[in-house]
Amino acid sequence: MKNKENKIERVNQLHHQHTLSHHHHMRIRWQEFFTSDNITPAKNATLAERSVIVGHIGMMLLSYGTGAWRVRSAMNTIARCLDMTCSTDIGLVSIEYTCVDADGKSYTQALSLPTTGVNTTKLDRMENFVNQFKEDDGNWTIGQIHNRLEEISTMKSRYSPWQVGLAAGLACGGFIFLLGGGIFEVICAFFGASCGNYVRRKMADRHLTILANITVAVAVACAVYVGSFYLIRLFYPVSLHHLDGYIGAMLFVIPGFPFITSGLDLSKLDMRSGLERMAYAIMIIVVATAVGWVMALVLNLHPQNFEKLNLTPVVLTLLRLIASFCGVFGFSIMFNSKVSMATVAGLSGAVANTLRLSLVNWSNVPPAVAAFIGAFVAGMLASIIRRKIGFPRIAITVPSIVIMVPGLYMYRAMFNLGLTSLNAGALWMVQALMIVICLPLGLIAARILMDKDWRHAG
Repeated sequence: MKNKENKIERVNQLHHQHTLSHHHHMRIRWQEFFTSDNITPAKNATLAERSVIVGHIGMMLLSYGTGAWRVRSAMNTIARCLDMTCSTDIGLVSIEYTCVDADGKSYTQALSLPTTGVNTTKLDRMENFVNQFKEDDGNWTIGQIHNRLEEISTMKSRYSPWQVGLAAGLACGGFIFLLGGGIFEVICAFFGASCGNYVRRKMADRHLTILANITVAVAVACAVYVGSFYLIRLFYPVSLHHLDGYIGAMLFVIPGFPFITSGLDLSKLDMRSGLERMAYAIMIIVVATAVGWVMALVLNLHPQNFEKLNLTPVVLTLLRLIASFCGVFGFSIMFNSKVSMATVAGLSGAVANTLRLSLVNWSNVPPAVAAFIGAFVAGMLASIIRRKIGFPRIAITVPSIVIMVPGLYMYRAMFNLGLTSLNAGALWMVQALMIVICLPLGLIAARILMDKDWRHAG
């Protein structure tokens, strides 16, 4: 009886010392769910404690950008190792789940994140964590689990703001060449995207809201592009026609992860997650293109077709391979991939995207069908890479696919609609939509062929 009173007294003391989170999305202090000590085997913990471990792992994976299917798969793996059944409903920033033990007792939680993001290095570490936990059949102590999860969650970004800025410049420089831009467009897009993404990262580090982040970043990118162009013009007589490449400077904001994972989630009937991710991606695209349109009006810019480069097919193909690699590598670095992962993604994306562009230019294949084929090849390569090297499939496919997203078409649709040129705006919008639909379909087809778990509905 005395021991029980002492325990109650210690709990009361901890309660009085407890300080509630002052954030709008109140932060969860995961360790406060536990009454068992750190040397207790996780399998011997209470139902609530085991369930919280499952939820914590699911929330970490969700916060690093992966889709609902992968989050649920990881939560199921952990639950099985801890002798529980898990049923979960996953959104863009929230999870509701119930764990049931062998005695029929259940524990339910509803958890949410303050925002969403992408971190492929942490995603890779979390997948390794889940695989190791499964290999050890869940025979870890509570302390071991806490320490491993804390180590992953507190990992700092691999790259500083200026490095991420340069990565965006590299990605958008490659992107604008693939769209048909020349050397002047590439140079100006590099500087514009570098400055824009640097500002974006600095604002994100200060936890500023996503709409303000996108608005300021796109505005800075467009302004720096124009400034760089006129600076070059002071020393070299550059045609004003090269101003058209300002669109490339803002393409670093393309929401690759939510866009791709929305299609994958919808294909697995994770409707809530798929629709929420799609809405998030559309919101970013609409805001970015609208800001780009306003900047075009302010700076008196008019999107037109690029001047022809007059390159031979062999030279153009080689340059496209290089530009595609640079673009995919840059996007991978922006997603916090380690250099080896970004390099592999760059090589995969270079092959898939160059094939797509070659089909459009030198055959009768429509752009949407070529996009499907390019995405399918990227998905097949990613599955092979996962088996051989072990990198997360999504960390390879998404950067490869982002370079295929028709950002130019989306922007021209918004620009023409803003000028009430409805016919031209609708034409660009339909062309963009057809490609946008075919990209995830290509990945889904590859996934069905290469992943036996993905093929089944159960």
